[in-house]
Amino acid sequence: MDKLIKIFTKESALMPLAAIVMGLLFGAVVMLAGGYNPVTAYGSLVSKVFGNPYDFGETIREITPLILTGLSVAFAFRTGLFNIGAEGQFIMGMTGATLIGVKLQLPWFIHAPLAIVVGAVLGGLWGAIAGYLKAKRGVNEVITTIMLNWIALFLSNYILNAFLLQPGQQRSYPIHDSASLSIGWLSELMGNARMHWGTLLALIAAVVFYILLWRTKQGFELRAVGLNPNAAQYAGMNVSRSIVKAMFIGGIFAGLAGTFEVLGVFHYQVVAASHPGYGFDGIAVALLGGNNPLGVVLAAILFGSLTYGSAGMSFGADVPPEIIRVVIGSVIFFIAAHGIVRWVLRPIYGKRKKGEAA
Repeated sequence: MDKLIKIFTKESALMPLAAIVMGLLFGAVVMLAGGYNPVTAYGSLVSKVFGNPYDFGETIREITPLILTGLSVAFAFRTGLFNIGAEGQFIMGMTGATLIGVKLQLPWFIHAPLAIVVGAVLGGLWGAIAGYLKAKRGVNEVITTIMLNWIALFLSNYILNAFLLQPGQQRSYPIHDSASLSIGWLSELMGNARMHWGTLLALIAAVVFYILLWRTKQGFELRAVGLNPNAAQYAGMNVSRSIVKAMFIGGIFAGLAGTFEVLGVFHYQVVAASHPGYGFDGIAVALLGGNNPLGVVLAAILFGSLTYGSAGMSFGADVPPEIIRVVIGSVIFFIAAHGIVRWVLRPIYGKRKKGEAA
């Protein structure tokens, strides 16, 4: 118990918690300024998330892609790279899964795994493009990943229109049942919420993230290159290969997020006019989670709950759902503004330091 208390009194743990509380308080101030009751609004949000099995299941469904896109961004950050392209990798994962799910007819034990692998690999390859340009041409990955987001959107729309579009619709044909990841019995238990195996696989991906980065030789090399590429090269590590590999692995996580949305939630893909947004939200999730796999999972739970619960605020307290984006934005602001949070927490740290000195 003493160890647990020490963990949660460390600055690394208190900073995100304090940022969340300050973000919620700032959101309450905005609601009061707009003439809304923040107590009723937050109460409606909690009721929307936990009020019944269906809403709780849909909240879990909302959390799942955020875990994977958060892991995608966090993995790149841990290796010294800025993966702003999780959105494009997400879209390519969706497209790959849709192609396999619609065009092939195979036994379920081959069809679903193949669709998962293809979606993940396409997402990884999309990330590897930016990694290659960074390693071989010195092009900043922030620029290339942002550009690749739009290329992925338009390329995906082209593939849908050319090969997969259902006549008279702006969406693809539905995937075959053999490629579906839906869990029928669990969906019925959760009031027909869209539950799927992707949630379990997302949690497994967080474990893989930790093992790969901190328990393998490859992970050590990736982290070493991220911390100091010159020293890593002097030690005999292949810096260029590590950069491409890091972006490829990050792309796999984001590609899996898109894959599970197709195979587990919608069972088709639409011709989109804009990005779905999960990749961009993954940046916030990674920041709040401290680029740590456990932190990413917890941050995804918070962001997913806030996002899905915002509908409850709208119906229960007549609060615009955009207020939740204000709350999320303020949380990110306080995470970035370490000085403000440290100033707020100064009395706590002052007491701790006096106690340690005594």
